[in-house]
Formats: sequence, C-alpha cells, structure tokens
Amino acid sequence: MPFDQEKITEAIGKALIAAREADGKEAKKISDEAIKVLSERFPVKIPTVEDVQDIVVETLKMSGFEEVADLYNAYREKRKEIREAKYFLILHDMKIQITPNAYKVLESRYLRKDENGKIIETPTQLFQRVARNIAAAEKFYQPNISDDDLFKTEEKFFRMMASLEFMPNSPTLMNAGAPLQQLSACFVLPIEDSMELIFETLKNSALIHQSGGGTGFSFSRLRPKGDYVRSTQGIASGPISFASVFDKTTEVVKQGGKRRGANMGILRVDHPDILEFISCKDKEGFMDNFNISVALTNEFMKAVEKGKKYKLINPRNNQAVDELDAREVFDKIVSHSWVSGDPGVIFIDRMNEDRTNATPKLGRIESTNPCGEQPLLPYESCNLGSINLDKMLKAGKKGFEVDWDKLRETAGNAAHFLDNVIEMNNYPLPQIEALTKGNRKIGLGVMGFADMLIRLEIPYASNQALQVADKIMKFINDEGHKMSEELAEKRGSFPNWPDSFYDRIGKKQRNATVTTIAPTGTIGIISGSSQGIEPLFALAYVRKSYIGKDAHRPTELIEVNPLFEEVAKREGFYSEALIKKVAEAGSAQGMKEVPKKWQNIFITAHDISPKDHVKMQAAFQKHIDNAVSKTINFPHSATIANVKEAYWLAYKLGCKGITIYRDGSKSMQILNVGVKKDEKRNLMKVSEKKEKVEKQPELIDPSPQIPDVSSVSTLPIK
Repeated sequence: MPFDQEKITEAIGKALIAAREADGKEAKKISDEAIKVLSERFPVKIPTVEDVQDIVVETLKMSGFEEVADLYNAYREKRKEIREAKYFLILHDMKIQITPNAYKVLESRYLRKDENGKIIETPTQLFQRVARNIAAAEKFYQPNISDDDLFKTEEKFFRMMASLEFMPNSPTLMNAGAPLQQLSACFVLPIEDSMELIFETLKNSALIHQSGGGTGFSFSRLRPKGDYVRSTQGIASGPISFASVFDKTTEVVKQGGKRRGANMGILRVDHPDILEFISCKDKEGFMDNFNISVALTNEFMKAVEKGKKYKLINPRNNQAVDELDAREVFDKIVSHSWVSGDPGVIFIDRMNEDRTNATPKLGRIESTNPCGEQPLLPYESCNLGSINLDKMLKAGKKGFEVDWDKLRETAGNAAHFLDNVIEMNNYPLPQIEALTKGNRKIGLGVMGFADMLIRLEIPYASNQALQVADKIMKFINDEGHKMSEELAEKRGSFPNWPDSFYDRIGKKQRNATVTTIAPTGTIGIISGSSQGIEPLFALAYVRKSYIGKDAHRPTELIEVNPLFEEVAKREGFYSEALIKKVAEAGSAQGMKEVPKKWQNIFITAHDISPKDHVKMQAAFQKHIDNAVSKTINFPHSATIANVKEAYWLAYKLGCKGITIYRDGSKSMQILNVGVKKDEKRNLMKVSEKKEKVEKQPELIDPSPQIPDVSSVSTLPIK
C-alpha cells in the first residue's frame, strides 16, 4: 500500500486520546475500516494525502466519533501550517518569475478553478500541488518514509519547477494532485485489420482525448482500398477512409477546454495505398486533427539512392501486389511537404534499433506520438519533461558559462521525477498501464537551447553551436542514465528488462528509454524559454495558442524576445524605432543599426539554412534514446529541391525523422513573423509532373560543414 497504516492509526489514536473517547485498540479498528475504504476507492491509483485524511474523517464520523473527527481536522490544519511554514522559508530565498504571457497560459489551462470557473490556485500553489503529488510515489518504495524525508523529495521537485529549471509535460502540470490524475502527454494505439478492433481503438482514442492526451496510430496493417473482404464479400475502403473517421471523432471530442485532440497518422511506404496517403491533405480542412508521416524503410531509401523500384505489400497476406519507382515516390513526398508541411517522414527501421526499441520481443515500433519525438509500442505512453538550458548557466570570468554541477543535479532529479510520474499516473486503459509500467519509458529533454547560445554569444548556425549541442546532450543523456541505474538498484529494473537490449549488454536500468527532445510549446511559454532545440522563431511574433473555454479558437499572444532588448540596451544600439522595425520584420538581419556580431547571434529560424537546421537535429539525435521533435523551417521562397535536400541530409546524418514547414504554406499557422504582418500568401500548386531537380538552385549553406557531413553522398538525381 502507498500509505502507512501505522501513521494513520497513530494519528487517530492521538485524536481519540485527546478527546478522551477511546484507546489504541479502537484506533486500530477505525484505522482498519479506513484502510478498507481506501483500498476500495483507490485500487490502483495512489490516493493523495488529502484523500487519506478525508476518508479517515469520514470513517470517524461513521463510527460515531464526531468530536474526534473535529480534533483530527484540527491536527490536519496544524500539519498544514507546518508545511506552509516550510514553504515560506523556501520561497523566502526564491524569486518566481512568471511572464505575462506565461500567466495567461497558466490561467486558462493549468491553474485549478472552482465550479464557477473562478481561479483558486496561484502558480506557486500549482508547483506545490504537482511536487507533493509526484513525491508521494516514494511511499511505494519506502512505506515507512518519514514526513521530513518525503518533504525533501517534494522540495527538490518544487524548486526545479518554481525556478523554471525543469518542467514536466502539460498533463502532469494540469492533472497531478487533481481528480483526473492523467499525467501522460500521448499514447500509441494499435489499429488491426478488423472492423470490430478498428472501432474499439476509435473508442479508446476518444477516451484518451477526453483525458487530455494525444494519440498516434499506424494504419499500415489495414488492407488497401478495393481489396477483397471475405466476411462481407465486399471490398475494403482502405486506411485513408478510416483515418478520416478518427479525424472527425477528434473534432467532436472536447478536452475540458484545456487541450485540443492531436493525432499522428503513419503509413508504411510499401503499403499499396501510399500514393493516396501522401496527397490526402492536399485539400485544406481534411485531416486537420492529424499530423501525417510516411514510414520509410532502409530498403526503400536504398532504392531511392540506386534509382530502383521497390515492392508494395498487401498487409492482409504479405504478398507483393505492385511496384513503384522509389525516386518518384520520394519526390512526391517532398513536393507535397513543400506545399503544406505534410507528410513528414520517419525512418522506421532506425526507430527499431536497440536504444529506441529496447524490448523488441514485445513487438516492433510502428508509430510515434503526434509530434514524432517518442516512438512507442502499441499501448505505450510518453511521459516527458524538459530541462530549461537557459537556467543552466552561471557567470564566469568572460561572461556566461555552463554550470555543469547544476545541470548534473537537475538531470538526475528530473529523471527521478519522471520515473515517479509513471507510478502516480492514472492510465486511461489497463493495457496502457501494463505496458507503460512494464517498460517505464521516460523522455527527458531540453528547452531554451537558443537562449543558452545567445547568452554564451554563440551563433546558432555555427560549428561551435553544434559542439555545444553534442556536449550538452551527451552530458544529460549520461546523467539521466546514471539516475536510471541508481533507481534500478533501489527499485528494480523495468519489469521487461529480461531479454531487453539492456539485459544483453549487462546494464541495469529503471527505464527502457530515458531521453527525448519534445517541442515544449506551452511549457516553453510557462518557463519563458525558447522552444525545444529550435532557434528563435523571430525576435517578435504572434503566437496562436489554443487555450481556455474556446480551445477550438486560437488566442493571439504577442511575444518579443527579451534577450534582444536586454543586449540592445547594454550594447548601446537600442531605440524605440529599432524595436518597432524589428517587430514588423521579425528579424534584425540586414539592419545597419544592429552590429553584425549581434545579427549573427540573434539569427532566426528563417535566416538559418535548412542544412544548419538538420545538422543541429542530428547533433542532438546522437545522444537521444528516442527521437527529436524539430521543425525545419523554410522561407516561403524555398524550392522543392531545397526541401528534398533537407530530407536526404536528415537520412544521411542519422535522424529518425524530419518535419519541414515552408512559411505561409497554410492559411492558418501557429507562429507568424512580426506583429504587423498580415499579408496573405496564395498556396502554390504543385504540378503532378516530375520536378527536374537538376535545374533547381543549390541550397545555400553559410556555415562550415560539421565533420561527419563531408562524407554524405549527394542527392540522388534521376
């Protein structure tokens, strides 16, 4: 049991004696009844301290001890006062800095409200709630842990969040210590080739969306359109038709005004319906609740490189039914991505390598979470959190430098926090709980990387930045795994460890995976940091955020980079006119008022070559168990050849997937450069005729090549 009956009995006994109502024997009897009620109401989920105390009060009253119940409540209040006094001392030497935009997001999505919608929680209280709830998992492993020792863990978790040094994924912030207690960001569900099972998955996905989670699916097991259906003597409608049903269901399921439903839809490149899938989002408004990606195999990519055809396989019988020219299919993927950003691609065989799919005997990874950074087996969940690298710096002799001791401590504490999340989670399905606890995958990542580089005065598009990325992520990955080993010694390795990758190499691990790079959209706003490993999107921009009661409608948040303003004032080139000019353009490139050094430091996403975007993703991927969520941003003027080159480079540099977005290629986009930019761009239509790549201009790469790029073969040209 996660609670200590001895302590419950002791507390009841003290209250009975104080009221002169009964002795210790009666206390044990009442305690037994309270434990019985707790076990009935919380068969799996760990009750909060308040839950336990409420049931004790309820049991006392049912047993006829009204006065004792009042005394027990007085005892609760005294302990609450002690806790508040401890937090008073903690907060005395802390300064919690929440930006206005951060508070807007917290107010609309995270802070608890009463039945009338009135906010009843401050940001500090939110962090206290989450820290206390996640620390309670310690009781699973130390049933007799003292209040002081338990509070030490709680304090550790609280300080990380309150100082904005670490933030868990949104559902944990929203739901930890709240009635829902659903803490996972996303889930992968299986889709089998059966009408009954398809709609069973549809039902389960609706339940997950209702709980605030996103879902990932592979439609690759479904027979192709027009295939024979023996049971009905009819023909199959194909995976795209079923995907549209999932899309419509997502549209109508509300998530309590907190999060929109989000999905990832994946189809293998060797599925007979792959061409229809690639173009399925050409019509704007279709599949709007899905990101889609094509699962590219090693065999397919080799065929692209050699200019050969490859086979299409009917999943119903695993028989080859046709073949396609690999380069033509690759070109089709690229051209449609250029139009709308969809589809992205994942390199599915890489996602089944040892570190990513550490338990291959349980099956192959077929899909990811909606943002693509967490490859998961069917019925697994992703439990993510990110270290704010902007907070991992200290003042040195020549400016800022990395505080390696602080980063080591934060990485270890964050891994500990995320392992506790798995225990405290209230899972939407028993299958998800079983496999999540069986593999105990966590995803520790980073945000604020661009901010860190700015403070270190290192241009994002430079070899020095790549070296920082390599060193930082290796350090975090090493420290995260060290904590996983330490937890394995105390708590045991993940249950599916036998016959796993880690079993084969003789390494105890608490978690089958440890590191992931998530996009950190809203938690980045809360932390006041740049997103994930992305460069600054712009020095000023409008963010469309889906928050509040009208979560289906975007709220516009104007964001101006505070570091730029800070540096401009310090270096003496600040003026109101410059800030207005930068706000309108989104970038400082080419502005004579801004020294060249600072133009390079404050380079934005659209000022960076796609090659440099991809190289940065690859630098982080080297030290990531799972995958990396990063958007390769292109200016509106980018060509199809530019996109193709980025896709090929991602494959050659060992990325596990790639997502691109060409500015203005959709009528609605989350981030918009500048605060006055309202020009409408017409989407260009891609001709179905094959692009002659050799006539496209070369992608300009202003930075030196990183060492391992020089060996990359050129783009396959037909």
